Order: sequence, then structure tokens, then C-alpha cells
Amino acid sequence: MSVNSLIWRSLKKNLKNYYLYIFALVFSVALYFSFVTLQYDPSMDPMKGTIKGEASIRSASILLIAIVTIFLVYANNIFMKRRSKEIAMYQLVGMNKSKVFTILNTENSILYFGSLLAGIFVGFSFSKLLMLILIRITNVDNLAKLNFSTEALIQTAAVFIGIFLITMLVNYFFIKRKGILDLFHTVSSTEMKTKKISVWEVLIGLLGLLLIITGYYVSSMLFDGDFGTINELFMAMIFILASVIIGTYFFYKGSIRFLFNLIRRKKNGYLTIQDVLSLSSIMFRMKSNAMLLTVITTVSALSIGLLSLSYIAYYSVEKQAERNVTADFSIANTKEVPLFEDALQEKKIGYEEKKVNVIQVYTDLEDITAKSFEEVNYTTDHMPMPLVSDTAIDGLNLKPDEIKFTGYSDMIATLVQFKDSGTVQLESPDGHIPLTYVGIDKKPIVSSYFTGGGMPVMIVEESVYEKLAKKPDPSIQLESSVHTGITIKNEANLEKANEVFLETVDSDMNDSRYQQILDQKNIMGLLFFVVAFLGLTFLITSGCILYFKQMDEGEEELPNYTILRKLGFTEGDLLKGIIAKQIFNFGIPLFIGLCHGYFAVQSGWFFFGSDLWTPMLIVMVLYTGLYSIFGILSVLYYKKLIKKAL
Repeated sequence: MSVNSLIWRSLKKNLKNYYLYIFALVFSVALYFSFVTLQYDPSMDPMKGTIKGEASIRSASILLIAIVTIFLVYANNIFMKRRSKEIAMYQLVGMNKSKVFTILNTENSILYFGSLLAGIFVGFSFSKLLMLILIRITNVDNLAKLNFSTEALIQTAAVFIGIFLITMLVNYFFIKRKGILDLFHTVSSTEMKTKKISVWEVLIGLLGLLLIITGYYVSSMLFDGDFGTINELFMAMIFILASVIIGTYFFYKGSIRFLFNLIRRKKNGYLTIQDVLSLSSIMFRMKSNAMLLTVITTVSALSIGLLSLSYIAYYSVEKQAERNVTADFSIANTKEVPLFEDALQEKKIGYEEKKVNVIQVYTDLEDITAKSFEEVNYTTDHMPMPLVSDTAIDGLNLKPDEIKFTGYSDMIATLVQFKDSGTVQLESPDGHIPLTYVGIDKKPIVSSYFTGGGMPVMIVEESVYEKLAKKPDPSIQLESSVHTGITIKNEANLEKANEVFLETVDSDMNDSRYQQILDQKNIMGLLFFVVAFLGLTFLITSGCILYFKQMDEGEEELPNYTILRKLGFTEGDLLKGIIAKQIFNFGIPLFIGLCHGYFAVQSGWFFFGSDLWTPMLIVMVLYTGLYSIFGILSVLYYKKLIKKAL
């Protein structure tokens, strides 16, 4: 048989048995090419000046290269291990290592560059869809066109040729350092199967659980005020990261084998065929797979955490805008109010106006605050805060000795915790005024211009306000002391009113809720798009790696299935055990990744938005659903192996 015939037959076999490897190649190329195409697409021009779209996508593309490189090199290593016996046979029939490398490299070149061309075609086909999604998410008014980018083609080709050279180098050293006997035993030597569980393993496993629980506990108290300085907060974050990752590795190294061994002992050695194919198989392989599973779990947690936080930010845009801009238009520059109102009347746009007088007062909150976060200037014994009269809120009637707060953000509520009762001291030229604290609401009544980034507004009885307003401290007063809120009667006129606002009002003291929503959706939309794209890459690469690993294990266990079938066990008997095995193989990293992601999001979600559960649950459900696809594919692959066993 000629060398060309060998290459052709081997290539046909690889196309049949390694279809997911080819899919992974095509997917990686398509993903990268379509992503880079956005960077050079003319449709991105309006976004480049407003939301730095090109810079964001370029940064993400660099991270994408690293992900894809690691993934393809790992997949290639499994590919080579599964062909180790074939490589050994080539050498047994007289071929030297250089000739074997040439044959394998020729096959790999055809496979790789064929996938590269197919991936570029698929990526080009989907680039318009990605552009449409990006435009939809960011609310940028533009038309998506199908543009083929030569720059994107050259960049994609350069990147994947570089990855191909890396895989060539890996293959060369694999063949060079392996003898014929080593090649015959490569697969069987990769897993530990007989060593008993030691006391050291049990201790390692318990330490892993303890580290994870400790990391979760510190994460839950991260912003409860227990860490009073930035340095303490930073060190706590480093500790959480190290504790959870190391704990996860130790958990896989010892805990699972130990727990499964307890289950086996409880059964007194009477294991069903399902137990043999699931529990026994997993516990003997889990230790050697600890590093791989730790990486996959960490990547999954990172994906879930970043996706959740970015979606929380995007999901909360409108609520955040309502908090920052209390009416459709909030104007603090009193000189521009008549200009804007005259323009609205000229356009025949109906509106309602509400004015609120605001002064800044030094306040002592020590009696009603639990803890303060000193290094971010939230000192509570002498701080300026906005003050309004109770006449600004309909239906609110305070007593002269009472004070109420309203309009605080979730972030401030976490950094500065308010008690249920206490005394608030207001500073005036005539001395301190003690008032009884009667509670706090979230509803804002003035724009963020007066609150300085989310601090609550104090409300007092009218006579108390008048007393303080007569002699306000000039050193802390803002340029404006009047908040004018303008609400458009007909929401259909809101866009037109916003255009009028932009034409007539240009001061930084004024805000448009509609414009703020548009701007934030541009920023958060692009962030969410980039993170979702990278998260999808993490998901598919980690899923494919686990699938490849199951293919590898399945081929190794094929003789066992043959013996079991000859003993009389049916395909259904074996398949039940395989399903249980895949639930553990894919479910354990997913479950732990979800737990890690949840505690990571829970510790600091309030910095990103005002809603936690809805966006986080949506992300987790979608991630679980997509991840489960690879578990189903693994079961189907094992089903084929079981049928082939006899």
C-alpha cells in the first residue's frame, strides 16, 4: 500500500470517528473570524466614537486566541493519544519516526486547513447575524450589511496558522520521545485504577471542602463592613480566589473518591452493573482528572459570574436611570429651565413641572449607622448630605423632631448600613439639631447631581428646613439649590422631547432619563455582548474537552463492555450505568461551577445594577441547558460503543 493510500484511508477514518474535533476546529475558526470581522466592519464606526467598540472587541479577540489555542492543543493531544497504537504499528512495519511524522502531519494539514476554510465561510455567513445582535443590544441606529473583511481574513489565517505550528511541534515531540512499547501503552497508562484510598487522600479531600466553605463564608461577608479598608478588601478577595480554586482541586483529588468509596462500602460489595459503570469508573479516574476538572470548574464559574454581572448591568439600565433621573428630565441649572420649556411648548409637547428646593447640610449619622467604609470617604460623623422639606413628597407629614431618608442605592446600603432607629444630628450655625430617625425608603426624589453618587436624601419637617435654609454652610453648597423635574405627559413624544432637550440644554447639571438609558445600553450592551461571546466560547470549549475525554475513556473501556455483553447484560443495562456516569462527569463540574459563580455574584452584584435573581437565574438556566448538550452527546457516543462491543 502506498503512502498516499495510507493517508487517504486514515483521513477517512478520522473524519468518521473525530467529527466533533472537526466541528471544534470549524467552530473555533468561525467564532474568531466573525468576531474579528466586527472589528473591521464599517457598521461599527458609529459605535467606535461613543462606546469604544473597536478597542473592546480587539481586547476580547486576544483573550479568544488564548482560549482557542489551549482548547485546540488539548484536543490535538487526545487525538494523538488515541492514535498511539496506529503510530506504533507504522514503526513496526519499518517506517522511521520522520516518515510517521510526515504522514500524520499531511493528514492533519488536510483536516486542519479544510476546517479553516469551512470555518471562515461559516464565520462570514454568521457575521451579519452577530452585527444585528450587537446593534439590537446596544440600540445603535445602523444598518447591518454583509461585508467581507480582508483584514479579518488575514488576521484569522495568521492566528490559526500559528496554532497549527504549535500543534505540529507538540506532535513532533510526542512521536520523538515515545518508543514503540510506550505508544502501545499510552492510553492504558494514563489512569490510576488499583491504588487504594489513603488517609492522606481523605485529609486532602476534607481540607478541600473546608477551603471551599471558608471561601464562600468570606465571600458572603465581603461587603458587610467586616473589612474596613481597601487593602483589607483586596486581600480578602485574593484569599477567596485562592481558597476556592485550591479547595476545588483538593475536592476532586480526594473528596469524591472518598464519598463514592463510602457508598460502595454501604452496599457491602453488592454492586449493580450500573454502580460498576458509574461509581467505580468515576472514583478511579477522578484523582487523575483533578486538574482538568478544576480548570473546567473554574472556567465555568468565571463564565457564569461574568455573564451574570454583565447581564445584571444591562438588565438594570432602566431602573438605574430612574434612580439617577427622577423625572423624564431633571434640570438643576435654573437658567435653562425656561429655554427647555419654551421649546417644548413650541413643539406642542405637553409636560408637567415639579420643583424641589435642596440644600447641603453637615450631618452626624454615627448613631444610626452600623459600620462605615472609611477609605472610600464614607465617614458618618461629619458628612454633607442633601436635605429637603417634607412638602416635596405628597402625603408625607413629619413632626418637627423627626427625620426620614429616601433614595439610596444598593451599593450605598451595603457600604453604609442603617439601623432601624436612632438619632441624627444636623449641624447648623446655631448648634446641632437632634432629630429622631424614622426610617428609609429607596424611592429617589432628586437627581444624582444633588446626591453625589447614591447617598440618600434627608427629609425634615418644613419649619426645620426653613431654619437650616436661612443660613446654609456656603462651603458645601452646590451651584444649584433647585431641582426641576419635567415629566412628558404623552410617552409617544418622549423621543422628540429628548431631541429638544439635547438642542436647548447643554449643562452637565442636567439629565435626560431617555438619553441616559440609550447611553447606558450602548455601554452595557457592548459589554454584555463581548462577555456573552467569550462565555459561549468557554462553555463550548470546556464541553468539548470533557466530551473528548469521555471518547478517550470510552475507547479504553470498550473491552470491558464486550465482556459484560458476553456475560448477558443488555445494552439497556449498560446504558443506565453510562447515563449515571455522565451525570456525574458533567454534573459535578457544572454544579460546583454554579455554586462558585453564585457566591461570586452574590458578593458584589449591587455594584453593577439593581436586580439580582432574574438575570442571574436566566444565565444559569441557559448555561446549564447548553452545557447539558455535551453530556447528551457523550451518552450517544457510548451508546454506539456498546452496540459495537459485540
